[in-house]
Amino acid sequence: MNLSGVEAFRAKQFDYFYFCYFCTKMIFFYKTIATFFGTGYSPFAPGTAGALLAALILILFHYFQIVLAYPFLFFLLILITSLIGIYSTNKLLYVWGKDPSKIVIDEAVGMWISMFFVPFSLLNLFLAFGLFRLFDIYKPFGIKKLEQLPGGIGVMADDILAGIYANIVLQLIIWLL
Repeated sequence: MNLSGVEAFRAKQFDYFYFCYFCTKMIFFYKTIATFFGTGYSPFAPGTAGALLAALILILFHYFQIVLAYPFLFFLLILITSLIGIYSTNKLLYVWGKDPSKIVIDEAVGMWISMFFVPFSLLNLFLAFGLFRLFDIYKPFGIKKLEQLPGGIGVMADDILAGIYANIVLQLIIWLL
């Protein structure tokens, strides 16, 4: 089929329109994931807002007896969210720059890690939240160094380690009490 110049131009415009439409939808998807459903846009403490939403999701999971009762599913949730978070963050670093405060998917993953293999209670959730935010804000014991890793891995890795440290301290607190 041989298209005239005008028909070929219109066909290219049509393809470009749908390509841009698709890109716009994908950018919206990446932003929704990276901001953890918009909590990253919070004008006050977006990281805390993201961790708080992650804690509220854990309460819902507990209430409906899903994920938390099955450690393997909880691990899969953390792993898949981490991988999608790294991918989405990599896509947005060109738009927002290195580790912008709007990206809080890493806070959600870190918060969930802090509750991994911890018996669910509101007290344990509160302690996990406080410990995670403490480690995330002050970044001791090599957490700060992980931020130097490239791209989305660097954004996610420091919060993953902060969640691991919070989990270890919380496990010790539970064991001592």
